[in-house]
Amino acid sequence: MAAPSRNTCGLTERSVRERVPPLLNDLYQFTMAYAYWRAGRHQEPAVFELFFRDNPFGGGFSLFAGLHDCLLFLRSFRFSDEDVEFLRSVLPPATDPAFFQFLRGLDCSGVTVRSVPEGTVVFARVPLMEVAGPLAVVQLLETSLLCLVNYASLVCSNAARFRLAAGPRRRLLEMGLRRAQGPDGGLTASRYTHIGGFDLTSNVQAGFLFGIPVAGTMAHSYVTSFNSLEEVWPQTLAAANGDPEPVDVISLTKGWLSRVCELLGAEPEKIREGELAAFLSYAVAYPQNFLPVIDSYSVGCGLLNFCAVALTLCELGHRPVGVRLDSGDLCKQSVDVRRVFRLCSEHFSIPAFDSLIIVGTNNISEQSLAELNKKVKGVNVMVGVGTHLVTCTKQPSLGCVYKLVEVRGRPRMKISEDPEKSTVPGRKAVYRLVDMIHSLFSGVHQRLHKRRVYPHRHS
Repeated sequence: MAAPSRNTCGLTERSVRERVPPLLNDLYQFTMAYAYWRAGRHQEPAVFELFFRDNPFGGGFSLFAGLHDCLLFLRSFRFSDEDVEFLRSVLPPATDPAFFQFLRGLDCSGVTVRSVPEGTVVFARVPLMEVAGPLAVVQLLETSLLCLVNYASLVCSNAARFRLAAGPRRRLLEMGLRRAQGPDGGLTASRYTHIGGFDLTSNVQAGFLFGIPVAGTMAHSYVTSFNSLEEVWPQTLAAANGDPEPVDVISLTKGWLSRVCELLGAEPEKIREGELAAFLSYAVAYPQNFLPVIDSYSVGCGLLNFCAVALTLCELGHRPVGVRLDSGDLCKQSVDVRRVFRLCSEHFSIPAFDSLIIVGTNNISEQSLAELNKKVKGVNVMVGVGTHLVTCTKQPSLGCVYKLVEVRGRPRMKISEDPEKSTVPGRKAVYRLVDMIHSLFSGVHQRLHKRRVYPHRHS
């Protein structure tokens, strides 16, 4: 079942302020800021660039994400009296008290940001953000900006890879909240996997804060909590055509179960009554949104029970949605389930069975999704992904860095014994070169204030 999106910009801004206060920072940012201030350099104009050194997941690109949160963070950046008092307690006792007054009046009104648009395909060593402003202030921003960009861009890029593996039409559901690294990790994952190409999330709070459509089915616990049909209540359901006389759904479902078992050559006495009761109870509660998990005991048994309940709903004019598979060989099971749906549709003349969906959610990785997409082409399977998506199993960090490139208009460079860690000095303009068929074939970095060599290739 899916819920509609909503616009909650104000809630989003408040959420960022609560999650990323100015004290969410490394201590050495404050000690450096004090040293700048003590030396009288805190107001010197400086420029930092944020970038990553290698494309993630062994691939050829990343998606840039986190910009919106960064801008909200900069807008709300301000130290409270309580913040300043805590800093007074952790910085060395000899720290000049006037420095704390300086911090209390600090904001980002003098900071400017140049950036590629959020969601843009980006590459290694290309500046994602350029942050310019007073030296002490832009130094203090480093850790928080990296925190906001690193995971957001990584999980967004991971989502894009899942989308590429799935193809453009298959619906993707993010359902990783319970496996995420904490509540904030779960919210960040839900938001940026949506930007990366996922259609839905199971995370209700993410739907509330960010307007992402939410969806869900049922857990195995609901199925296994039932023992018999006596637990189904109410035992009647009204037809969708408005007939006020409710129908005994237990008798109707038993009749359909016998017909389905006969069609498929199954033995009715081997059916798990508790599972049938769970499905029927859920269908009575959600006659237009019936989508149960069918492998709590076995897919074969669950499929028979689903078909019986779904055919009951169809007879009453309601429209079941489909089934969820959560274990075993999803490729084979999806094909087998679809075959049974088509057989029921043809044999019982129920066209709605042709449009039933199958949701696969068995610890799906990028590789298994690509395999599923290859083997079940033409089968309407929606995929739910959790662990491998939100934890970015193949690579735990994007490795973004925030490096000084200019002070007082003079380029600055870090030269390291490790060539990979050396930086390119100065502010830059970035150009992408495309060929006659609009395929990207190269990129160029140029000093920002030089005459543009490729004025029509700027991105």
